[in-house]
Amino acid sequence: MTATADLQARKSAAVSRGVATRNIYAVRAENAELWDAEGRRFLDFAVGIAVNNTGHRHPHVMKAVADQAQAFTHTCFHVAPYESYIALAERLNALTPGDFAKKTMLVSTGAEAVENAIKMARAYTGRSGVISFTGAFHGRTLLGMALTGKVNPYKKNFGAMPPEVVHAPFPNAFHGISEDEALRTLEGMLASTVDPERIAAMIIEPVQGEGGFNIAPAGFLRRLREICDEHGIVLIADEVQAGMARTGKMFGFDHSGVVPDLVTMAKGLAGGFPLSAVTGRAEIVDAPHPGGVGGTYGGNPIAVAASHAVLDVIRDEKLCARAEEIGEKIRARLEALAARQGMECIGNVRGLGAMNAFELVKDRDSNGADAELTAAVVAEAEARGLILLSCGTRYNVIRLLPPLTIPMAQLDEALDIIEAAVEAAVQKRG
Repeated sequence: MTATADLQARKSAAVSRGVATRNIYAVRAENAELWDAEGRRFLDFAVGIAVNNTGHRHPHVMKAVADQAQAFTHTCFHVAPYESYIALAERLNALTPGDFAKKTMLVSTGAEAVENAIKMARAYTGRSGVISFTGAFHGRTLLGMALTGKVNPYKKNFGAMPPEVVHAPFPNAFHGISEDEALRTLEGMLASTVDPERIAAMIIEPVQGEGGFNIAPAGFLRRLREICDEHGIVLIADEVQAGMARTGKMFGFDHSGVVPDLVTMAKGLAGGFPLSAVTGRAEIVDAPHPGGVGGTYGGNPIAVAASHAVLDVIRDEKLCARAEEIGEKIRARLEALAARQGMECIGNVRGLGAMNAFELVKDRDSNGADAELTAAVVAEAEARGLILLSCGTRYNVIRLLPPLTIPMAQLDEALDIIEAAVEAAVQKRG
């Protein structure tokens, strides 16, 4: 029995079936490379689902973590607070969009950040309703599931969702939903279905993650800002996957110039250590009573130290500019592949910065989803040493999330593998 087979058998016997995994059992990783239990080397275009934007084990992050571990690992900020938490809040207050007084709270996961942002909006407005969007992903907690606009696997078999959460259409020209149509439907909902005076918050990803890397048009975000201002609704930017330089700017909303009231962050915030944040208008973040928000592990000092190091690396290594450079190369290569005869299965190539994807279809006339081919391409890439992830409500989008620190030679190697994987999957399908 191979090491991987043994681990898979042990996992099946000991770990919840609901915790889905791939058969790549990691033993070591460095920057854009990962080695599994069989000694196989992979280029990692998942990076822990957009977590290691600064690569696996960046030296500056590792040093910061080691130094903090020598001081203390946990005191609970509610019991014995520490300066590094305060300093990180100050940095995030300065980095997020908007020229107004801001405050921050730190927790551990993206879902926690989202839930606390909703709590703040409800406390501030005295309302309870929330508007989310089709194709959204905001977490796997009960409220996170309700906000998420994708049923399988996130909502299936988990019963009734919390009330007063409604979904408006996310504009997606490739799927026939124009920006104007999405706005007309939203405005119609507010006139006939949902009382805007009961809506506490509107939450949206600037680039949808699990929904398929769909980019929110700048004009759409501007109109959402106007609607929220008109009705006293808190606008929340979910930057959990798009934030921290991934799109070529610190935050995805920065591309539109729209300023949200609250920003949720996680994933790339701490280079592989569990940390998330809610940052925004001071009066909204301060709305909950003392003790109303927080958590035992929120703002763990080791994760906070890692986050300070990540922000240093983003600044010092100019990772926003690097994300643009990486993204331009990826999109050019994918568009050239899509233009080749026989590659009509690539229906769409899209992305911002280093947050890119391509959508696989049965034909370009109908744009019918080809989930089977998508799975085959992911498997072919893995067999050739590249870790890819699929996404999308139709399970037919392949997302590319290289670390922003990847050497260009390894980026070229990965793109060669993607091309070969698509060719092989198409050929095997016949």
